[in-house]
Amino acid sequence: MSTNDTPPEEPKGPEQPPREARPDGPPRDGEQPAPRPGKPAAEPTEPAASTEPVAAIEPTGPGEPTGPGEPTGPVEPAEPATPAASPAGTDGADGPETTGRQRLAAGLWPPRVSRAQLIVALLLFVLGLGLAIQVRSNSDSSALRGARQEDLVRILDELDGRTKRLEDEKQQLEDQRKELESSSNQAEEARRQTVEKERQLGILAGTVAAQGPGITLKITDPKGQVESDQLLDALQELRAAGAEAIQINGVRVVAGSYFSDEGGHIAIDGKKITQPYEFKVIGKPQDLEPALNIPGGVVQTLEKEQATVAVTRSAKIVVDALRAAKQPDYARSSSS
Repeated sequence: MSTNDTPPEEPKGPEQPPREARPDGPPRDGEQPAPRPGKPAAEPTEPAASTEPVAAIEPTGPGEPTGPGEPTGPVEPAEPATPAASPAGTDGADGPETTGRQRLAAGLWPPRVSRAQLIVALLLFVLGLGLAIQVRSNSDSSALRGARQEDLVRILDELDGRTKRLEDEKQQLEDQRKELESSSNQAEEARRQTVEKERQLGILAGTVAAQGPGITLKITDPKGQVESDQLLDALQELRAAGAEAIQINGVRVVAGSYFSDEGGHIAIDGKKITQPYEFKVIGKPQDLEPALNIPGGVVQTLEKEQATVAVTRSAKIVVDALRAAKQPDYARSSSS
């Protein structure tokens, strides 16, 4: 036998009949898909060389026909749709349950304001402010509307007292006018009234002596703790209470008087005075003494400095210390 001879072919087995395609599944290996009834079998063609992916055919729902003439086979039931996740802040397992107040706050903040809304809000604010100012200005005219009954009574008493003083002054001026008109010697009456006015002004200026009811204030300071400013406070309290003439240790005190500390001593208008400091004050005693004894007033302040204070009322106080009349250098009377 020659080596170039081909080997004998193996005997082929009996041909197997072609297997039918399973209607409910893909064909087995080596099987051709069976043509569906009602449609002619397509001739096998070579697949086109294409790189595009083939989209998978989605299964149809139960009971829906797959196409004309196609058998509707058993279809697996569709899986139940998974509920969408609840957004944060709503009822559900993904977030805590919120209340109506929280949803309202979330809707109001941050504010979403447009430019037009902002301009309208500004105009309304200006209008409201103007109305409030107008109402307040109208209500200021009735300031006594909310006052207490005690305050109203006190205000009425003060008004009555002021009215009475003005009426008395008016009556005095009218009496003087009548005296001048009815007097046979008008020049003499005018001179008398001028002298009386000069005497009154002399008392205030300290150029003439004065007497009348008042009090005596004596301050004893054994430890020398009282200073000039404390004596000045006592003088101011007396003036505020209605004192008309004041004399301290032989020195007449007037509107231009001043206090100073000189060498451990107190001086009034440059004149040294020593303790005890004695104030002679002409005025209404019922007003002068309470003004010194008010809580936290002159008496309590001096007693804190370990000084002794004595206040005595008197029906006649004589203030005889005088000051020289000083002619003003520049001021002159002007005729009206």
